[in-house]
Amino acid sequence: MKLNELSDNAGARKNRKRVGRGPGSGKGKTAGRGMKGQKSRSGVSIKGFEGGQMPLYRRLPKRGFNNIFRRKYVELGTGRLQAAIDAGKVDAKQAITAESLVEAGVLRRAKDGVRLLVNGDLNAKVTITVAGASKGAVAMVEKAGGSVTVLVTKDSENESEPKEAAAAAPSSDGDEASA
Repeated sequence: MKLNELSDNAGARKNRKRVGRGPGSGKGKTAGRGMKGQKSRSGVSIKGFEGGQMPLYRRLPKRGFNNIFRRKYVELGTGRLQAAIDAGKVDAKQAITAESLVEAGVLRRAKDGVRLLVNGDLNAKVTITVAGASKGAVAMVEKAGGSVTVLVTKDSENESEPKEAAAAAPSSDGDEASA
């Protein structure tokens, strides 16, 4: 046997069917796609169609709720803040805000605010203003001699107002009965 005599087994390589090449080919005119309709067109398909049976995505129950007004906070770990201070990106003597963290390159963007979380050690004395902070993170900053200022959002103002108003306003029934 010689190299130039090597060949595949008969039928191992099948020629591609050239559709739409006239009636003599057997796949002319409609190219085997039938007549009209969505499936005869190119570039479209019926995703999720199961032959008239109720599709899987409609058979399963809906779950949960996606709040479109939910605030998206960027998480900042105490260890990452300490690493930025050690690297000289953030000055611990200056007040640290979300904008200063973005300018320093510690965060890519602030989104709806920064939330300080415990993730590593923090030894530097810092004054930081954030949209939210965990109790552990506040304790860690205060233990290092710093302070955390949590910004008041509109949501938290609205939640606290009715409680204060209800406590401050005396009930009308109690005043009339005592008089």
